[in-house]
Amino acid sequence: MNKIFSNSIVYLFLIFFGIIMILPFIWMISTSLMSQAEFNKNESVFIPKEEYYVWDENGKEHRIILVQQKEENSIIHVLDENLQISKDYPEYMSVPSSQVRLIKKVPSFHWDNYITAFNKVPFARYFANTIFVSFLTLIGVLITSFLAAYAFARMEFKGRDIIFYLFLSMMMVPEPIYIISSYMLLDKFNWLDTYQALIVPWCVNIFTIFLFRQHFKSLPQELFDAAAIDGCSIFGMLWRIVLPLSKSVIATASVFSLIGSWNSFMWPLVMTDRPELRVLQVGLSYFSQEASTQTTLLMAASTFSILPILIIFFFAQKQIIASYAKAGLKD
Repeated sequence: MNKIFSNSIVYLFLIFFGIIMILPFIWMISTSLMSQAEFNKNESVFIPKEEYYVWDENGKEHRIILVQQKEENSIIHVLDENLQISKDYPEYMSVPSSQVRLIKKVPSFHWDNYITAFNKVPFARYFANTIFVSFLTLIGVLITSFLAAYAFARMEFKGRDIIFYLFLSMMMVPEPIYIISSYMLLDKFNWLDTYQALIVPWCVNIFTIFLFRQHFKSLPQELFDAAAIDGCSIFGMLWRIVLPLSKSVIATASVFSLIGSWNSFMWPLVMTDRPELRVLQVGLSYFSQEASTQTTLLMAASTFSILPILIIFFFAQKQIIASYAKAGLKD
């Protein structure tokens, strides 16, 4: 009985904090489906709804802003097709209250916010640049991490552990510390404002090397001994033994590499300047400056920016959990 009670408490805490974590995402999606006028009213938080007044002018309905409503007459502004105050009608026009009525739409989903946000700036170009940079970086990360991790896990050489711990210590250095020196180095190579600046420096990832090393150390030594007896080379062992047994950790490394490239902001902002080289996060920041007063469009752009990487993460979550379990094994 005590075990059931304690498990119930644990699950309740997990559900509670899970809801707290997911609420901002729900708010972002619901806001992206509202009209700007509805968001400005601040009447609905999670369920998009739309309320507005119309004026019936001899059978023709006009959308209006109700300034003041009395029993007999109402003071209104007539709006045009762009929901701006129409110049064809006088402002503060008085009409019979019987001709004014309230229109309620619950729920009212404005899917056109996504189309408007996508076309407001060249998001197609930003997506293409991000996909290009992410996948080339991923290929470089997998190759360098696979080779380095195998050397640290299975090969004996002087200073192996010291070099590996020095590698790990670099994980504690924040990006702003080395971004100035990196800028100067890339300037010497004439790589500033090029794709090389976005790809080459990130083709090595220390966390991925650590993840691969922990996995390689968990593989049975007998497999490598048998392969060596059969005359298999080091690269043959990597291709025929290590690679088939590393699918889960490769999937995890791929997901985290893609997430890192997809969310990269400061590095591409500093190292590139041309609009045609902007990646998604930098383009999103420029979009937020242009549409700073249009919160619904900002939320729509944020939603379709993170959606691809969320889909990839959900499909690979089992491999991620499996690889983390193996990475936690002791040497």
